[in-house]
Amino acid sequence: MTGRHSAGLLLFRRTGGALEVLLGHMGGPFFARREEGAWTVPKGEYDPEEPAWEAARREFREELGLPPPEGTAVPLGEVRQTGGKTVTAWAVEADLDPGSISPGTFTMEWPPRSGRTQEFPELDRVAWFPPDRARAVIVKAQAAFLDRLAEHTD
Repeated sequence: MTGRHSAGLLLFRRTGGALEVLLGHMGGPFFARREEGAWTVPKGEYDPEEPAWEAARREFREELGLPPPEGTAVPLGEVRQTGGKTVTAWAVEADLDPGSISPGTFTMEWPPRSGRTQEFPELDRVAWFPPDRARAVIVKAQAAFLDRLAEHTD
């Protein structure tokens, strides 16, 4: 396995017969004022020795501060993002209150070259989206996960 790999869980639910997916808005200063391309499947990087499925569940807990949902996992396969990272995802049908998340954090130097470090949430908010709205805001490569989920849920 070469390059960087991430794994994550795409939660979905049916509300009044309509499908919705749970996405997270990437935290930190680079995405603070962006919507398009700033939302993602809750995911994170893992080492080649760790099975992707276990990494997806661990990262869900780290990113959202909640246990990963139980339920049937639908493999959504892999996508390769613009930066070269390969993302593997599974869909799980579950409901979750976005207000219940307690996101993990990361530290980075900010402002650049200031010598100061600041802590930022991994995901600064999460929300449920209908598939068409999700497609407008999700990281471009991850839109393939929405297509694959639609094939499974139709």
